[in-house]
Order: sequence, then C-alpha cells, then structure tokens
Amino acid sequence: MNLSEKLDAAVQKDTSNKTLGAIAELLNRNNINIEEVGEIKKISIYQSLTKNEAGEAEVHDLTAIQISPKWETGPEWQVVQRGPEIKIPKASGTPAKLAEYKTCVVVPDIQFGFFRNRDGVLEPTHDEAAITVALNIIAHVKPDLIVCVGDNLDLPEMGKYVTYPSYALTTQATIDRATAFCGEMRAAAPHAKIVWLAGNHEERMPKYIVQNATAAYGLRRGNTPESWPVLSVPFLCRMDEFGVEYRPGYPASDIWVNKKLRIIHGDRVKSGGSTAHVYLNAEKSSVIYGHIHRIECAFKTREDWDGPRTIMAASPGCLARIDGAIPSTKGGVDLDGRPITRHENWQQGLGIVMYEDGGDHKFAYECVPIYSGWAMFRGKEFSAFPQTTPKPAAKKK
Repeated sequence: MNLSEKLDAAVQKDTSNKTLGAIAELLNRNNINIEEVGEIKKISIYQSLTKNEAGEAEVHDLTAIQISPKWETGPEWQVVQRGPEIKIPKASGTPAKLAEYKTCVVVPDIQFGFFRNRDGVLEPTHDEAAITVALNIIAHVKPDLIVCVGDNLDLPEMGKYVTYPSYALTTQATIDRATAFCGEMRAAAPHAKIVWLAGNHEERMPKYIVQNATAAYGLRRGNTPESWPVLSVPFLCRMDEFGVEYRPGYPASDIWVNKKLRIIHGDRVKSGGSTAHVYLNAEKSSVIYGHIHRIECAFKTREDWDGPRTIMAASPGCLARIDGAIPSTKGGVDLDGRPITRHENWQQGLGIVMYEDGGDHKFAYECVPIYSGWAMFRGKEFSAFPQTTPKPAAKKK
C-alpha cells in the first residue's frame, strides 16, 4: 500500500469513527436506547457554513439518521410448530361395577282424582298413560327403593277451595285407585322398599276431619293402638298390606337416600324454573322435591373448609294430567263446573337415582321425561300403548 492509499484509509477510518460518534451522540441526545433500534434506514452526512461574531466563516459537520424501532415489524417470536406426535395409549381405567350401586325410583305427584263428564262418567285427573310408563320402567330397573314424593291423592272435596259439583263424591273412587296403585308398585318391584311421603294434598284429609268432625280424628279399630287411624290415607289405601311405608307430617316428612341426598315433597314454588335455586340457597345437601309439577335440575358449588362442595336440587315433574283437569289457580271451569282445557307449564316424568349406601355416598340422578304416554330410557322405549305392526298387503293371484 503506497502513501496515498494509507492516507485515504486513515481519512475513511476517521470519517467512520466520526459518523459512529455522531450517531451515538444523536441517539443519546434524544433518549433513544440503542438496544431498541431495529434498523438504520438512512444516514446523511453534510456540512453547513456559518459566520461567527467576528465575521469569520465556520464549517459545521452535520449528521441526519433515519431509524426504525425493533417493534415496527412485531415481536421476534418463535414460529408456531405442530404439536408433538402422540401415541394414543390403551384405556386403562376400569369402571366400577354397577352391582356396587343401588337404584331408587322417585315417583312424583300423581294427583289421583276424578270429575264427572257430561255423561256422568268419571274421568281421571291423574294420567293413566304416564302411570303405566312409570310402572313399566320400575319393573325394568328393579329398584331397591321407591319413593313417592306425595300429592298422590288430589282430594278436592277436602281442600280449602270451592268444590264444583263435577268433582263432588269422588273421594271413594280416588281411594280405590290409589289402593290399586300400591298393589301395582309392589307387583312391579316385589323386593323394593317403598316409601310414600305425605304431601300437602294428603294433608287435606286430617285437616278436614279436625275442622269438620273433630271427634273422629285419630279413631282406630278397637284394641289396635299401633295401627293407622281409620280415616287416614295409609289405612284407607291398605298400605300395610302392600308393604308401603307411609311418612306423615307434611312438610317435615322426608327420607335420606344416603348421607348426601334427601327426598322431600317440598313447599316452595317459584315460576320460570327457579324453584331449584331456592332449594340450593336453603339446603346444605342435595335434595329431590315434588310439589311444583315441573321438571327442574340445578347445581351449586360452595367453598368449604376442605375444598369445593357441589349440591343438586331437582324435581322429576309429575304423573298427573297437565291439560287443566286438576283444579288450580290457573285453571278454569265451564258453567257446569267441568274443567276447561288449559295446558299448564307442567311436565311429566320420573326420577332415577343410582346411589352408594356407604363409602363416599356417591349418587347419580337422571330424569326420564314422559311425553303423551311414551318415554325413552337408556336406549329402550316405554309406551303405554300397544305397538301395532301393519300387516303386509296380500299378493295378487
């Protein structure tokens, strides 16, 4: 390298150092962190000429720099890759045998009762088709426990509301049908424990007797102090003969299926499907209730000292007619006192509970809705009406 080349290299090096120094000074003066600089797009180096106070010319080296921040093109993230290859393992979990669990069938409000139509013939306020489906399901599942939640008798003649002539003199027919139902339950489940909880409609009978024939209240057959009073639902329906346990005392009567689930008739009614939430706010354990004739189910989780605790509140619906045949605050009658068709916001159904009698007292609840005498339960159809298969057309000769 000759002298001229060496001088040119020195000048270039000096110019580069000056440029870098000018850039660094510029960034520092504008409080720009050099680590935040993404790209230097343009550098301009030039000179300007000015006069000082003495009138002498002064040359100024100026630098202009155009930069872009690192975040202009987005963060420098790793490109998203496909997930790792997974070899699906064989299922190793072994489900518990159902034999370890017992079965409870919850029979909701039936409202056994009658009224006379224009021909004087008794028509039921209960739904015979829904009852048939319920009995068929009971026979199918072979339950260990059957719980009737109450209001299985309507007893309008003993209620506090006006009794129209078409509903008069129907109590005996109601007792007869309820007695037959006790026998039907026992036939469908020969070995089950059957419990009948008193509802507010069953409670009409003792209240009526106290208010209208006090001397007859509590009367029993001679020398049978442990028997039921003769004017009581369990005696009149011959429950002892069918092994049906009657629990009076609405609304206090109940039965614990296990330590985590209680069944009651219930005394709460809220519109719009919100009755379940009333019970969830009031109860500490899961509860199945009747009384409202609607299918409901809701859950709530609360913090407890040992962690979260979830409870359930559910209503299986009813087995009564839902077309206005049952006297109610939303129903009506014609000028002859017969019910006018008016479909209530009620649903028919049945409750099924699989439960542990010990251990953790686990349980699983499912509702079986019944539609016009038909239900689907665990892949099987249950119908109150015989299925007829059309015969094939005869072949022409």
